[in-house]
Amino acid sequence: MENILLSTGLAFLITFFSIPVIIEVAKNKKLFDEPDERKVHKAVIPTLGGLGIFAGFILATLIGVPANISSQLQYFIAAALVIFFLGIKDDILVLSATKKFAGQLIAAGILIRFGGIQINNMHGLFGIHAIPHFASIILTLFTVIVITNSFNLIDGVDGLAGSLGLLTSIIFGIYFLLIGQLMFAVMALSLAGSLAAFLIFNFSPAKIFMGDTGSLLIGLLNSIFVIKFISLAGNLLYPVESAPAIGFAILIVPLFDTLRVVSLRIFNRRSPFSPDRNHIHHFLLDLGLSHGMISVICVGANIIFIALAWSLRSMGTNIVIGALATASIIFVGIIYYSRPRARTINEMVRTDEEKIIKSHNILTLAGETVEQE
Repeated sequence: MENILLSTGLAFLITFFSIPVIIEVAKNKKLFDEPDERKVHKAVIPTLGGLGIFAGFILATLIGVPANISSQLQYFIAAALVIFFLGIKDDILVLSATKKFAGQLIAAGILIRFGGIQINNMHGLFGIHAIPHFASIILTLFTVIVITNSFNLIDGVDGLAGSLGLLTSIIFGIYFLLIGQLMFAVMALSLAGSLAAFLIFNFSPAKIFMGDTGSLLIGLLNSIFVIKFISLAGNLLYPVESAPAIGFAILIVPLFDTLRVVSLRIFNRRSPFSPDRNHIHHFLLDLGLSHGMISVICVGANIIFIALAWSLRSMGTNIVIGALATASIIFVGIIYYSRPRARTINEMVRTDEEKIIKSHNILTLAGETVEQE
């Protein structure tokens, strides 16, 4: 427990005191996120918050994990470094989607080949249990890439990605602590400490964004946590039934949103990396909600989905996954169809013409009034 308190507190303090320095340096060097037609912020905001998150997480983890149980830690740190340099270059210079994907494959390869992060059992999902080695590698690669990008794609409004990352890392950290997996508990709760400090500066109106450096790091670490969670769910201390479904529920808001949006892009014959406004936070923005309310709604929904999955866990992985998918579709559908109906081009043109005519009449009347006087 001392290691947990030390690493969590240290991560919080390092990030908390580093963020103001990063903001000042970013302003001096003009390292901003420029607003455009797709982005919801209207002012230039520094984007290097991920640097503070990374510093807090890395230092706290290296200090908090005892040397005698850290056989895999070096590989996790190596993968995190790959993602860090990938993200920092994209935040400063902008990186192509192909290069980002290649870097993520390298990080995922390190985790699988050296870190022992691999999905070997589907726990009855679609009737599948143990899976062949090659299929396991492909499935793990896919899982790591999707989860890593899910936090990157959900990072669209102030506080959202950080709040979801804080929720998931706390849940994974507590579970790892309960089953005696100290290294993973320290990693998860160090991330939680860093995110808690970062959110102080990221809630609307945000003083800094985490950028790809932060969001990709959160996604990579959560991919490690969920795969390890699934593989350790059969332990004797705190066994978890329907572990893949519970893991999916913990990450459901960023994960389901990413799978939905990417599927829509592919269905419409567009690149899965092409930008659009089909994310859940865009729909909530269309309803006129503030950034803070969007974060509260998404985190609250995530907690409800976790509770749903936990209450149904004894019914089997397939039923729980089906229930989660159905509930997610209903949740997104309600939000989507609650938005104000988009006006057609003709309606917009007619409205603009009416405004011009009305303004002309007002000016004319004003002129007549002056003449009469």
